[in-house]
Amino acid sequence: MAKHRSHSVEFKRQVVQEFLAGETLHGLAKRHDVSRNLIRIWVKYEQGGFDDDAHAADLIQEYEARIAALERLVGKQALELEFLKGL
Repeated sequence: MAKHRSHSVEFKRQVVQEFLAGETLHGLAKRHDVSRNLIRIWVKYEQGGFDDDAHAADLIQEYEARIAALERLVGKQALELEFLKGL
C-alpha cells in the first residue's frame, strides 16, 4: 500500500514554478516522485490557495506555541501548590 506523504508549501510552489517555466508534467512527476495529477492540482490552486494554507499553518504554529507555554505555566503552578501544601 502506498504511504501518504505531506509536502511543504515551499516544495509545492517550487514544483508549480518549474511547471510554469515550461517543465513537463511527466518530467516533474518523475524527478520529484509525485503524481502528475497532484501537480495539476497544485497548479490549479496556485492562484492563492497556498496562501490560505500557509496562513492557517502559521496560526496553528502560534496556537501550539501558546498552548505549550500555558501548559508549562500550569505545571509550574501545580508544583508550587504541592510544595505549599507540604509546608
